[in-house]
Amino acid sequence: MSAEPGQPPPNADEAAHEATSAAMLSHMPADPLLVGDLPRPLARRLHSARGTRRHLRAIRILLNAMLLLALLYTVTLTRALLIPLVLAAFIGLALNPVVATGARLHLPRWLTALVLVTGLVAGIGSGVGLLAQPALGWFHGAPSAIRSFVPKFRSLTKPLEAANRATQTLVTGTSRSVAPPPAPLSISAWDVVSTAPKVLAAVLSVMLLVFFFLVYGDTMLRRLVELTPSFSYKRHAVSIVRSFQSEVSRYLLTALSINTCLGAITAGMLWLYGVPDALLWGAVAMFANFIPYVGAIFTTLVLAFVSMLYAKTAELDVFLPALTFAAITIVEGNLITPLIQGRSMRLSPIAILLWLLIWGWLWGIPGALLAVPMLTCAKLICERVRGWEWFALIVSR
Repeated sequence: MSAEPGQPPPNADEAAHEATSAAMLSHMPADPLLVGDLPRPLARRLHSARGTRRHLRAIRILLNAMLLLALLYTVTLTRALLIPLVLAAFIGLALNPVVATGARLHLPRWLTALVLVTGLVAGIGSGVGLLAQPALGWFHGAPSAIRSFVPKFRSLTKPLEAANRATQTLVTGTSRSVAPPPAPLSISAWDVVSTAPKVLAAVLSVMLLVFFFLVYGDTMLRRLVELTPSFSYKRHAVSIVRSFQSEVSRYLLTALSINTCLGAITAGMLWLYGVPDALLWGAVAMFANFIPYVGAIFTTLVLAFVSMLYAKTAELDVFLPALTFAAITIVEGNLITPLIQGRSMRLSPIAILLWLLIWGWLWGIPGALLAVPMLTCAKLICERVRGWEWFALIVSR
């Protein structure tokens, strides 16, 4: 039987009830104590909706965790490809202002890039030539230096050795036999010859990537900006890219200048103290300083060990080079670097240590060297990308 004109259809009450229930569900407070005051069908629907949301949230968290694990595995698996790529990208970002200045002076980009890459290769080659012989000499001479250094502390360690022998006799009834000395560490010519092609291939690939980044980097970025949908997006993308390039270039060049000065000061200080191979340990201090906190501690321990090996007498003056270097790094890390780099480049020590642990675990020593530049770049990008400001706030000091 059909409804008369002007009367609602038979299911109008049910439709109105469902609409009212949906409106109440959408505006319902999240306090579970208020659910008991609702009608039973509405409370049942509310519980079902909340359970569905909890399940969806749990599934989303699980999928994000699986995606993170897959990303870490991929980064670890492809580190032989990614490490040269990341290193070349950082070198290209650091040298890009020089190429841009040459382009404003109507110089071809390929010519400026070729000059820069050639100078970089020449500098690396000359540095390796200066440091290879002292490093090999130290590796070969370290065992004999250790053997000559041990008798100097014989008077200090003699009571400890006597107590150790007495304890061993009481426990086992026999004195412990002296272990044979370990075989000396040596590097043969075959080791150098077999490793040289891999090193040359890695350096050549990095230099080629740097050259092509410097020549075609701006063109690639321009093509990426052209893919954005509207003019406002294009303008925002251009501002992000330009500010990121300038700030990262400034940060990399500043860090390189500070670490180079630290290496030179360390080498001069060690030369004044009479420590052999001062230039080698200055280079170690320069590269280790790219790893905050850990690099300074490592270099201090290395300098203490080297000073002990080459000391003539067993006195406290042996540790003066290591203590002087520790004082230099304290002044550099707490006064000079923050003053030069500014507040925008400061990072939280906890974030730095966590980042070092993660990338050192994934990539080893190259990951530890590249960890802080990658964290700084991630912070600069997240400051300009909507929705990721929280990451930049967390890692900032």
